[in-house]
Amino acid sequence: MQYEISSDSKIKNILMSISYDGSNYHGWQIQKNALSIQEVFQISLEKVIGKSVDIKGCSRTDSGVHANMYCISFKIENEIPCERLQMAVNRFLPKDIVVNKCIIVPRDFHARYSCIGKEYVYKIWNNKIRNPFLNRYAYHYWYPIDIELLNEACKPFIGKHDFTSFCTLDNRRAEDMERTIKKFKVEKDGDLISIIVEADGFLYNMVRIMVGTLLHVAQGKINCRELESIILAKNRKLAGPTAVPYGLYLNKVFYRENYK
Repeated sequence: MQYEISSDSKIKNILMSISYDGSNYHGWQIQKNALSIQEVFQISLEKVIGKSVDIKGCSRTDSGVHANMYCISFKIENEIPCERLQMAVNRFLPKDIVVNKCIIVPRDFHARYSCIGKEYVYKIWNNKIRNPFLNRYAYHYWYPIDIELLNEACKPFIGKHDFTSFCTLDNRRAEDMERTIKKFKVEKDGDLISIIVEADGFLYNMVRIMVGTLLHVAQGKINCRELESIILAKNRKLAGPTAVPYGLYLNKVFYRENYK
């Protein structure tokens, strides 16, 4: 559904969905001494609009993490139709970032705060021989992986839990550590393994720590029966390592309305 702005206002709230290869960027959020997706996108948008625009991203992604779907919202007073705006911004973006969709949404829509869930995919190349085409797009892990074992190990994660054990604690302000995981599964397509996780939200490094923990299960360093107690312990030291960032993709972003 595409929403129209009432005639008493020229301000339009725009939702853009983008994809990006995060290999050359230090995550989404603007940083002082590193290039970010937000900085590059903002510069490109300003070249089209002709002035600074306050943009809102749906999430913070880490350095090297990719996105099949990342959502951005911003308000502008401009007569450019959405289709032309999309094409104009794409003309200024580098080839590793692209706008897939551009629509008008209600005035109170916010890319982050209106979000009700996200899905991440973590890709693993499970072969003794590395794949040069997946060098920056999947974690090369050559030890055997039992898919049935990992799918069994996933089960304790599903549901509402305090995920302190699966969060990197830093200087960010304290937050509610409870999240609800709706889906967690492991799939295999030849030598490419995909770990798919959907939740109402994620803590800092949460998916990468859960992946690292599953790989410790695969190695026999953690018994899958221990995972429930690791969750309950709320102790980061008990979980596995943080998996490398370049295997991780923000895959889907969910809102109450199905914006098309």
